[in-house]
Amino acid sequence: MKYKVLLCGKSKVMIDDFFIHLEQDFEAQTTSLRYADMMSHLAYFAPDVVLFCMHKETDDDIDAMASFKEKFEHYNTALVIVGNGEECGAFQKATHDIADLVLTKPIMVRKIGEEISKFAEQWRLEHGTVNAEEPKENVVSAKQPKENVASAKQPENNATSAARVLPDVAQKVAEAGETSPAKKHILVVDDDPMMLKLIKEQLKDNYTVATAINGAIALKFLENKKTDMIILDYEMPGESGADVLKKIRDNEVTSNLPVVFLTGITDREKIKKVIGLKPQGYLIKPIEREQLLQIISNTIG
Repeated sequence: MKYKVLLCGKSKVMIDDFFIHLEQDFEAQTTSLRYADMMSHLAYFAPDVVLFCMHKETDDDIDAMASFKEKFEHYNTALVIVGNGEECGAFQKATHDIADLVLTKPIMVRKIGEEISKFAEQWRLEHGTVNAEEPKENVVSAKQPKENVASAKQPENNATSAARVLPDVAQKVAEAGETSPAKKHILVVDDDPMMLKLIKEQLKDNYTVATAINGAIALKFLENKKTDMIILDYEMPGESGADVLKKIRDNEVTSNLPVVFLTGITDREKIKKVIGLKPQGYLIKPIEREQLLQIISNTIG
């Protein structure tokens, strides 16, 4: 049984090690301490455990994590913290011991995985989220709050400003003579493996998703396979998103493919440059699932 782990915190080394060494043992995603990010991941990823990887967290960081505890309980999600003795002690003291499991460094990442697995199994049994012999496919629905996820109220966000659709250049891909598949296909291109995992997780129920870690792999994919839409990171090392888009547009076979940029930039002048490349739209990171689904729906249905 693979448990779901949602990772956050400032220890990027520990988070990277978790993905490198434990990817086969867990379903893992990352999130931030922004309220909207955390609530979106709790609702749609439904983690068994939130793993707070600490490294010089501020008092505000600790307060933010403490404020989520009630939400964790609502979703039957356990809070596990990992850090050195001083960090763990300070966290527990400031939050009145809210962590359900404390892992103190030095500790190997494999040991972290073992401890989380043992703890998550016991947690489920004690909190009645699943019977000992219940199959994994029933676990997610057991962990959801009583309201349907689709109808649950989400925190207000700036979706209308963060997800911009440019209808004057939007068009669908026509594949003459072929029957449309049950799910439309989306190719996601980003140099961040964790971003690829997050987007794929958010889209898998509605679309067929392929991922590429750079532009060269994406262009190679397009030589032999078809997609309905491309979600393309604007800022990548080496060949940028702008470079990849130019090659897509210069190729007769792919010239009409809808492309939506992902970008972490918020500067108004730089955003104008993004729009000047005439994509079908753009999304500003960090991405909310509703924004992502909205712009895809507006672009290809």
